[in-house]
Amino acid sequence: MDFDLRPGQSYPLGASVRADGVNFCVFSRNCTAMELLLFDRHDDPLPARVIRLDPRVNRTFYYWHVFVCGISAGQLYGYRADGPFVPSEGLRFDRQKVLIDPYASAVMYGDNYRRMAAVGPGDNCAESIKSVVVDPRGYDWEGDTPLRQSYAGSVIYELHVGGFTRHPSSGIAADLRGTYAGLIAKIPYLKSLGISAVELLPVQQFDAQDAPQGRPNYWGYSPIAFFAPHRGYSSRQDALGPIDEFRDMVKAMHQANIEVILDVVFNHTAEGDERGPTLSFKGLENRAYYMIEPSDGSRYANFSGTGNTLKANHSIVRRMIMDCLRYWVQIMHVDGFRFDLASVMSRDDTSQPMANPPILWEIESDPVLADTRIIAEAWDAAGLYQVGSFIGHRWAEWNGVFRDDVRRFVKSDAGMAAPLAMRLSGSRDLYRQLGRQPDRTINFVTSHDGFTLNDLVSYNQKHNQANGEQSRDGANVNESWNCGIEGPTDDLQVEALRLRQMRNLLTLLVLSHGTPMLLMGDEVRRTQHGNNNAYCQDNELSWFDWDDTIRAADLLRFTRGLIGLRHAYGVFADERYWGEPGATVLIWHGLRLYEPDWGSNSHSLACELCADERGERLFMIFNAYWEELRFELPAPAYGAWRRVIDTSLAAPEDYSPLNSAPSIAADTYLAGPRSVVVLAELI
Repeated sequence: MDFDLRPGQSYPLGASVRADGVNFCVFSRNCTAMELLLFDRHDDPLPARVIRLDPRVNRTFYYWHVFVCGISAGQLYGYRADGPFVPSEGLRFDRQKVLIDPYASAVMYGDNYRRMAAVGPGDNCAESIKSVVVDPRGYDWEGDTPLRQSYAGSVIYELHVGGFTRHPSSGIAADLRGTYAGLIAKIPYLKSLGISAVELLPVQQFDAQDAPQGRPNYWGYSPIAFFAPHRGYSSRQDALGPIDEFRDMVKAMHQANIEVILDVVFNHTAEGDERGPTLSFKGLENRAYYMIEPSDGSRYANFSGTGNTLKANHSIVRRMIMDCLRYWVQIMHVDGFRFDLASVMSRDDTSQPMANPPILWEIESDPVLADTRIIAEAWDAAGLYQVGSFIGHRWAEWNGVFRDDVRRFVKSDAGMAAPLAMRLSGSRDLYRQLGRQPDRTINFVTSHDGFTLNDLVSYNQKHNQANGEQSRDGANVNESWNCGIEGPTDDLQVEALRLRQMRNLLTLLVLSHGTPMLLMGDEVRRTQHGNNNAYCQDNELSWFDWDDTIRAADLLRFTRGLIGLRHAYGVFADERYWGEPGATVLIWHGLRLYEPDWGSNSHSLACELCADERGERLFMIFNAYWEELRFELPAPAYGAWRRVIDTSLAAPEDYSPLNSAPSIAADTYLAGPRSVVVLAELI
């Protein structure tokens, strides 16, 4: 089939649908020849048409462009770029490789795709991923817009789109398991739990074959098309299906008043190091997109731990990142982003950390993103650790210090009373910037990376043999404690202690000042059997087993009550640090009133929260000692203290709704060993 061609335009980048055809534009500074390939099917061994771009007509500065009349949304395409292959100078052009458009909003592939076909010499046309022309107009959003909620009062739930519903016990039709549509079916569960935002592990199109041989890349931290929703999570496998199914999911979440936050990966790509495949960026302009080792231009700087590092502050890459974020907000309606290994993005073109990295300031100040959540994982894989010192005022941060200090306190490490007090009250010792709000600390005790909550109290060491790396992968220091026996046990005392420790950790997480993040399945004791790096385990080891909602019904009930308590009390949504003038009054106590023990041998602490203008008063006891301790109580202001939570008690006494919680008539409370107690007054 013949098409009429026009020179095209250098803006916008990507494939843009017009009334009479499509404009294609791609960046490549050093290539000597560019071809646009049009395909009829994703597995075609040859393109239906090859359009060779004339540099005199189809090139403006560094941009190659052409307008193809008579085609529309759904057209499959790719690029081939010819040029010098001089690895020592950072140039890796390979005209035999089909390249994904960096701005592709959708991709198409099937069983034909083979990652290794893009490694080494040879044509990979039949085994390549194809880009898809997308027209984002025409979707019926039914008036939907991003929710634009504040952090205050939020509870975030980190989940894996595939793993959340892929288990047969999910009760979802087989063709919808592990999909965006399957996630829609579980929105009532999220609402019943009290979740106000979901943080989705990567849904930018990733390479599932970027993993040890015979295993998949399950987590998705291996991007190949930043603008495209991952096709593997769509029940619709037509060329444009994943886009609309993703938007259906976002719209349904918003109708339930749940925000959608994406875990985005702008620190590396699936192309790996010098031994990796040429899928897109390498073959278009390698040394613009990637950091190269200054001592050896053929090797990649590796601050991500995955083989390469995206050059985020290069003008071309910076523009791509900003265009991508705006696309996901404006076209896909997402509410925010969690930036994986965000400290990588603070490095300059020579890999050195910058005091004022342009890309991070641009994200902070961009008007399109002004109402979105921006959350940094404020470290990288090369030792750059910026928790508490990340740039700006808008950025929230995953608080890794909170995770570690709370774990240490709960397992009774020495000297943890004072650090616990800091974590409970918003980590003000870390976040000293003027104007920084306490809800910008994202508090968590578990995440996808590491032990689940159940495994944190069941294993002293990681057990990663199933990953095929002889357990060399994954963190060696987990601040975990198995409560006396490694792994599963029938010992009733050990099981009771583990349940208590899980309730302790959940209570400290949910009732601390800041924004709590709960890991998928922690509320029902999801286990990975000691695997603390299940990135390549797309199986029942990682999936949410919905039968656990029955087996662990008591812990689920406790978690729902705990989150409900947080939502009911305004003190936890306070946008000023507790103890500041005009904010919630914070008083520290010990076994005796007004006498907290900050010594290295102290394993206990108590605090009082008072917001009289709202009629709110709470007294919380934290006993990590292995024996029971008696705490003095302040006189109640509104009638009587009521015991809402006591983690040392078996269900259902571990949590009681405030209206039916038992009154405490005494002026002391005997806290059980290794327990957390929350008393409240009924106003």
